[in-house]
Amino acid sequence: MQNINCNGHLIDLSSPKVMGILNITPDSFYDGGKYRDIGAMIDQVEKMLKEGATFIDIGAYSSRPNATHISEEEELQRIVPIVTTLVKEFPEILISIDTFRSAVAKNCVQIGACMINDISGGSMDTSMFSTVAKLQVPYILMHMKGTPQNMQHNTAYDDLIKDIILYFSQKIDQLRALNLNDIIIDVGFGFSKTLAQNYELLQKLKLFKALEVPILTGVSRKSMLYKLLEITPQEALNATTAANTIALLNGSSILRVHDVKEAKETIQIVETCRN
Repeated sequence: MQNINCNGHLIDLSSPKVMGILNITPDSFYDGGKYRDIGAMIDQVEKMLKEGATFIDIGAYSSRPNATHISEEEELQRIVPIVTTLVKEFPEILISIDTFRSAVAKNCVQIGACMINDISGGSMDTSMFSTVAKLQVPYILMHMKGTPQNMQHNTAYDDLIKDIILYFSQKIDQLRALNLNDIIIDVGFGFSKTLAQNYELLQKLKLFKALEVPILTGVSRKSMLYKLLEITPQEALNATTAANTIALLNGSSILRVHDVKEAKETIQIVETCRN
């Protein structure tokens, strides 16, 4: 069974779902500063929901390489009013919070968010695991070495796939010991990975199914695509679709994307071929 419980809604991940990205940071690599006022954010969320996003992932801390570090207070000031407004505007919305801070996670769940997406896999805030276990919300456990500020200097592995599977199995054990039910993994494309390592992970994504938890894939318009093709993030929609197709064929259950309509179409085609 690949069901996860979001605010009492059972979401069946045996058929892949789309998570739409809402960056409310001024410096994200693709859409930084695009949704600075609340009206633009509401319009974008409405568009993503209409196009078929199951989840909306909101981030107030930019995790791109060498991004500016902001305080917990600033992150809360950015994100809490947005979550409050969106929950009021779209009562059925399933909001994921992209944060590595347990206080941000707790505050946002209390006002209506239903999932936590942690780029650090609990390593940047030692209270995160106990917090999500108490909250009993689905938790996206991502792989990254170091921090967004230094992760691209941390790309050495003994064996890329084995090392990351070991990382996940240890963290999943810790979370299971705290009785957390819904765990999702994200191999962390672009986080502490070279270009070649990103493609090795994409090619071998199926091996992570051995962990018996759903896999989320986030490759949307990332540098692994646009640097390879020598294009800009703005030109990387076609490349995103290609990479998402490979991810789906290799067992991904959630696609985290900027472009919801295209991701939904990709899922429909892959699912039709499968069935």
